[in-house]
Amino acid sequence: MPTLDHAKLEKLQGEELLSTLEQEAVRNGISDIHINPQKTSVKVEWRELGLLVKILDMTHENFETVKRRIKFKAKLKLNLENICQDGQYTFPAAGRMINVRVASLPSRFGEAYTLRFLDPQRGIVPLEKLGFPLEIKKQLQELTDLPNGLILVTGPTGSGKTTTLYALLSTLAGKERNIITLEDPVEYELKDIIQSQVDSEHGYTFAMGLRAILRHDPDIILVGEIRDQETAQTAIDASLTGHLVLATLHTNSAIEAVPRLLSMGVSSYTFAPALRGILAQRLVRTINPEIRDKLDEHTEDEKNFYSGQCSLPELLVATPKIRELILNQSTSAEIMTAAKSEGYKTMSDWGEILIRDHITSKVEVARVTAG
Repeated sequence: MPTLDHAKLEKLQGEELLSTLEQEAVRNGISDIHINPQKTSVKVEWRELGLLVKILDMTHENFETVKRRIKFKAKLKLNLENICQDGQYTFPAAGRMINVRVASLPSRFGEAYTLRFLDPQRGIVPLEKLGFPLEIKKQLQELTDLPNGLILVTGPTGSGKTTTLYALLSTLAGKERNIITLEDPVEYELKDIIQSQVDSEHGYTFAMGLRAILRHDPDIILVGEIRDQETAQTAIDASLTGHLVLATLHTNSAIEAVPRLLSMGVSSYTFAPALRGILAQRLVRTINPEIRDKLDEHTEDEKNFYSGQCSLPELLVATPKIRELILNQSTSAEIMTAAKSEGYKTMSDWGEILIRDHITSKVEVARVTAG
């Protein structure tokens, strides 16, 4: 990964500093920049391979210039600092246009900003390049080849859910199937796919949008996030009437998605037959291939040993036994026992395999699976 000239950054002012940060973020494959005002300075960090890294401290005077430039580019109201604002802008880098989502937040010492970089080169990745174990990749391809049913992808923010879903949709596009997505927001443009963005302020919610999509004769539907009972039940009903529905959910594990949906109020007698599979994932840093054989347990946590990221997954396939347990509203422990007897591997199990193969480290697996 290219190095960053911190001394050079600290000398830059205003627009030149922001422009340099933008270009360096793209060059280093950065997903987010965080600008956090402190009492005597303003801390600037970015997320590098999933971890926050401090880049520099800037003065409040310099931050005022940077802030005005961000607000101008993102079309935020310049005179308001006591409310949250959201916006976006684009800039050219490395021969392509990069989209930046901007969010401001009033804080004790001034407005805090998060800039999220949506780089099409990083966001639309072929399935084979996501680093899934061959077994998981094969099962995912088999699930998406099904004509109908519900496939869930779960995990916290930043775990790669959207990237995985886009990769799955990319394998399906152009196969004489009408694909429509419902997202908040639309992060990357997908060729040959209809993408719709929710607008809650004007009443266009996930539930309303999903009902509207069903009137457009879709074969495959992507629901950006299931947040409530109405969206969940509509997605389930759609999957029972001839549609393949892919959706995300915020849970820590694949099996936890089952009680989460049931607690939302969906009916087990529709959820059980609709479900095809649940993928949970995290992103772990991968060890530089050139030094994999030289590491030991005492050095594997050094950040310079990591050169990329890969998915750490667990995939619960809805076999007849699993569907029966869902129908009977069995506990997570009972579902886990049955799944394990059918070959299910947890993220920790897959982590041990990745550690054995020197792809990642014990430190990394522990970091993303703790708790």
